Amino acid sequence: MSVPLAAPPVASADPSPPRLLLSRVGTMCLMELQKLRRDRTELVTRAIQPALWLLIFGETFTRLRAIPTGSTPYLDYLAPGILAQSALFIAIFYGIQIIWERDAGVLAKLLVTPTPRAALVAGKSFAAGIRALVQALIVLILAAILGVGLTANPLKLLGTAVVLVLGSAFFCCLSIVIAGLVLSRDRLMGIGQAITMPLFFGSNALYPVDLMPGWLKVINHVNPLSYEVDALRGLLIGTPARLALDFGVLVGATAVAIAVASALLGRLAR
Repeated sequence: MSVPLAAPPVASADPSPPRLLLSRVGTMCLMELQKLRRDRTELVTRAIQPALWLLIFGETFTRLRAIPTGSTPYLDYLAPGILAQSALFIAIFYGIQIIWERDAGVLAKLLVTPTPRAALVAGKSFAAGIRALVQALIVLILAAILGVGLTANPLKLLGTAVVLVLGSAFFCCLSIVIAGLVLSRDRLMGIGQAITMPLFFGSNALYPVDLMPGWLKVINHVNPLSYEVDALRGLLIGTPARLALDFGVLVGATAVAIAVASALLGRLAR
C-alpha cells in the first residue's frame, strides 16, 4: 500500500518586511506626487522664501564680502544651505498632516492594517523627501540662473537627491515625534516655527563653522542640518566635505527618528 505524499508547503502570501516597507514607501511617494500635480501653486509659493534668500541675502553679502569663504564666492557657498533650508521648512510641519489624518479617522484605519508602524512612518517621511526634491529643483534652477557654479556630474546630482531625501525624512519624523507629544496642530505649528530658525542659524548654512562662537559650534556638531549642508556643498560645488561622515550621520539619525516616531504613532490615535 503506497503512502500518500505530503503536500508541499504553501508559500505565505504575506510580503516580507523589507518588501512591505518598500511597497508602503512607494505608495506614499506616489500619493505625494499626485497631491503636487493637483496643487502646483504650493510649489511656487514655497519657492518664494528660498528665492529671496538667494536674490537678496546672497547677492548683497557676495558684494559686501563680509563673510569669508575663501576662494568660493559667497553665493555659491550659500546656495546648498538654502537648498537644505527649503527642504527643512517643508518637512518640519509634516506632523500637521498626521494630526489631520487622526482627526479625520484615517490614522486609526491605517494602524489596524497589517502594515508595520515603521513602514507607515517611513512611507510618510520619504514622501516628504519627494516633495523636497521637487522644491529643490526650483531652487537649483534659480541658483544656476544667478551663476552659481553647480556640478553637472550625474552621480553627484544623484547623491544630492539622496542627501535631500534623508534630511527631509529625518525632519519629517522629528515633526511626527513632536505631534505625538503635543497632540495638537496649534502647538505643533508653534513649536515648528520656534525650532526651524535655531536649526537653520545653528548650522553651517550661512557661515563657516570657524566663525561661530564656542557654544554655537557645539550646537552645530549635533545638528543634522549641518551634515546635510556639508554633504550638499561637497557634492554640488566641490568644497571639501566629509561625505562618509555626513551620510553616516544622516542615515543613523533618520533610522533613530523613524523608530521613535513609530513608537509615538499609536499615542496619536488614542
